[in-house]
Amino acid sequence: MAYNEELASRIRMALNFFPPSVTENLEEKKMFGGLAFLYRGKMTVGIVKSDLMVRVPATKMDAVLSKKHVRPMDFTKRPLKEFIYVSEEGFNNEEQLQQWIELGIEHAKNKSDSQ
Repeated sequence: MAYNEELASRIRMALNFFPPSVTENLEEKKMFGGLAFLYRGKMTVGIVKSDLMVRVPATKMDAVLSKKHVRPMDFTKRPLKEFIYVSEEGFNNEEQLQQWIELGIEHAKNKSDSQ
């Protein structure tokens, strides 16, 4: 299954705006038939076909799911906990994409800090 290479490039460029304390702890990994970006081994954002996958803190899920162009990640035909898909219209500019990436990194940092 192919993923959107242009979106991967946009994510890589957006990650350059994060401080070294974040970027030195990031890695890319092929997952879900697409590409995932991990912070300290925890998923943050990824690409499945042309959708952006974002890991969301549980406390923010209801608010995030109420946004346009967002739906639960149902890769396994059931919604996955704390995962969403954002369709292309939901990240069509760099500011929107940056906000999704920040949310994914927030989730990963919370998970890393709690362990």
